[in-house]
Amino acid sequence: MNPLQLVELLKGHKSYIQTHDCPDPDAVASAFGLQYFLKQHGVDAQICYDGTVEKLSINKMSEVFGIEILQADTIQNMTKDDFIVAVDAQKYNANMTDLAGDEVGCVDHHPTFISCSYRYKDVRIVGACSTLIAEYFYQTDTPMNPSVAAALAYGIKIDTNNFIRGTTNLDIDMFAYVYKQADVDKIETMYNNVMELSDLKAYGAAIDNIHIIDGVGFACLPMDCPDSLIAIISDFILSLNVVDLSVIYAVRKDGIKFSVRSERRDINAGKLVAEVLKNYGNGGGHQAMAGGFIPKDHIDRLHGLQGPIEEGFMKQVYHMKRGNL
Repeated sequence: MNPLQLVELLKGHKSYIQTHDCPDPDAVASAFGLQYFLKQHGVDAQICYDGTVEKLSINKMSEVFGIEILQADTIQNMTKDDFIVAVDAQKYNANMTDLAGDEVGCVDHHPTFISCSYRYKDVRIVGACSTLIAEYFYQTDTPMNPSVAAALAYGIKIDTNNFIRGTTNLDIDMFAYVYKQADVDKIETMYNNVMELSDLKAYGAAIDNIHIIDGVGFACLPMDCPDSLIAIISDFILSLNVVDLSVIYAVRKDGIKFSVRSERRDINAGKLVAEVLKNYGNGGGHQAMAGGFIPKDHIDRLHGLQGPIEEGFMKQVYHMKRGNL
């Protein structure tokens, strides 16, 4: 897609850039980059999200890079005639609230599980959504300021796990492109003091509860952990030399939240969690990383917790493995 087509689509309309609920660094960086890109071409758009900002790092991004992001409940005047561009998410996904506006555009790097007819669609499988936004500047020779470049560089580094997860040549090329223009001090600042003391309890619970079956590391977190922390712990468990697939889940007030990570070429994390949870809740993602959720009202369908969850995932893992032989 030509990103200038998105500019033309949004001109004359009140516009919003919506991330997935409880946004992570790549989502925030992508939205910030797209907002600046549109501004350079005469279009104003506000960044918004639903849910909560759960991690210290997201609040720190707002401060360090100068990002203004609105929580959906604080937007009083959005109407069905307003335009929304979904970034790092897609309409109908479980992790994106359907707001009042019209989702006319989508920029995302995840596979599509439920199709939607956008007037502008740029969905490509790369390591980070920030990569796609960086390419918009590159393709159109649009200038960016050092803060925007730094935010995009940070988003690429985080979502590719420092270029070892789902990384493509485009991720590497666009990181090099934005890094040359970035305020590097701001990137370095983002790596300082971004863990909260309460996070250590979740790490401790994961270590105490880890259970490994044929290279699959399971851990139940018996606490109300935010999405982003569950994902970080899933990466942590995957770093063990005896684990090549991690399934971390937290029992929360509203249900059970899952984070899945895969280093196995024969196991697609997104397809795995979608299949396992289809009768209980929902899930999805891409090859290396995915998430899922079982609502509180559906937990009884499991007829238990640890046993049924592990059995369900292992059954599907073996099924997928046989299918790739």
